[in-house]
Amino acid sequence: MPLLILIIHFSGPFWFTLFTCSVAAVALYEFYHMSLAGQRLPERLLAIAYGAFLVPLCASQQVYALQAGLVFAVLFFGLVFLWRFGNLQQVVQQLALLMFGFFYVPLLLGHLVLLRALPFGREWIYLVLVIVMASDTGAYFSGISLGRHKLYPAISPNKSVEGALGGLLGALAGAFIARYTFFPALGTTDCLLLGLGLGAMSQLGDLFESMLKRACGVKDSGALFPGHGGILDRLDSLLFAFPLAFYYGWYLFGN
Repeated sequence: MPLLILIIHFSGPFWFTLFTCSVAAVALYEFYHMSLAGQRLPERLLAIAYGAFLVPLCASQQVYALQAGLVFAVLFFGLVFLWRFGNLQQVVQQLALLMFGFFYVPLLLGHLVLLRALPFGREWIYLVLVIVMASDTGAYFSGISLGRHKLYPAISPNKSVEGALGGLLGALAGAFIARYTFFPALGTTDCLLLGLGLGAMSQLGDLFESMLKRACGVKDSGALFPGHGGILDRLDSLLFAFPLAFYYGWYLFGN
């Protein structure tokens, strides 16, 4: 966390984008290691490098640049799989998983760089981090002490309705704490909308990654953080929260 704060606060646009590209590459490695385990190693390596390249395209704010990057991805990897189809019964599924990785990781994570470029960009990033951490904390303690009703047992057996509600309350508290400490430009309505919206999206992002892990038959996305899983396990809530925060901030301050 101290290293992350230093990077957010002191790095310029180039280094911050490069840092985000590196995070995207590691997250894509974990995603493909889960979803295409033991399969398509050359294609996976190409896709990791290409996915990292998509982050600055997303951050360029040039719609046609990102569109061209995604179109080229379809054409290039479509042709790669055409000539290296391997098992015909699995080739379409493998190609779909590879392409989905681009949308799940670099396209969503690219909004972190876009968020940094907004007026009050650093404050927006800190706001998302505070809300997501407060939501996690509220969900954990309310779930431990009050949890009685399962939220979504097929996907995450340990999560409860009470924990989810506690997470929303924690997110609201985090939004107001941010307003009164480092982000006074936010109004009361902004705190209510962002607290509830980002709190809900962070929980949905966590559930979504849990679904992916269950479908792939793994407990953690990786082992980068011993005892805490991989980088995707740390990013899952943020991947769903960054885009919502960016579009709200863009509407509020950017246009």
